Amino acid sequence: MEERFQRLELLIGKENINILSKKCVLVLGLGGVGCYVVESLVRSGIGNIIIIDYDTIDITNINRQLIALTSTIGKKKVDVLESRIKEINPNCNVIKIDKYIDENNCLELFQNKIDFLADCCDSIKAKKNVIKYALDNNIDIISCMGTGNRMDPSKLEIIDIKKTSIDPLARIIRKYLRDEGINKKLAVLCSTELPKKVEGYNISSNSFVPPSAGLLIASYIIKGLINN
Repeated sequence: MEERFQRLELLIGKENINILSKKCVLVLGLGGVGCYVVESLVRSGIGNIIIIDYDTIDITNINRQLIALTSTIGKKKVDVLESRIKEINPNCNVIKIDKYIDENNCLELFQNKIDFLADCCDSIKAKKNVIKYALDNNIDIISCMGTGNRMDPSKLEIIDIKKTSIDPLARIIRKYLRDEGINKKLAVLCSTELPKKVEGYNISSNSFVPPSAGLLIASYIIKGLINN
């Protein structure tokens, strides 16, 4: 028993620890949600992880993003997160992609064998294309809808996209799937809280809703991988 996962092994068993060590999860988007997905997956023994983000850490990220510290401002998110992953589990194989993903290059993400995909990106066009490819090719996926402009993490839930109602982003994705003739189930992290209206074009956020979303997504992935 590797000591770093001893407490988890007591909960899920050695066989499942071995299963997780062989799995590969792709996390697209390393913001307030995505970083916590990665953190929890690595602490749960995922052996291979692909992290994707083109951005650098900004001082405005400090209120909600795990890797955002005064000492990391201006550094690449993928570089900082890779270092953190290796501090947690040096044996975790990390593939980092420092690239802006859009509708023109999103299929590049699927060059590696992926057991699960966590879509935590902000680009609606990239989100649509990644979801479509994953569903068309039977790749397990969970997609994060909106967590900004919200205050209540207890309103978060994981449901099928067809059952969402309030979330504006979910409405866009539902329509896209209908227009594409895609009738498969799509698990989404969604809030039943109405987003608050704020001044200007920036999306407001906090230190508890996006991280809670990330932990729920990680839990869903881990349970999916050891139950398959």
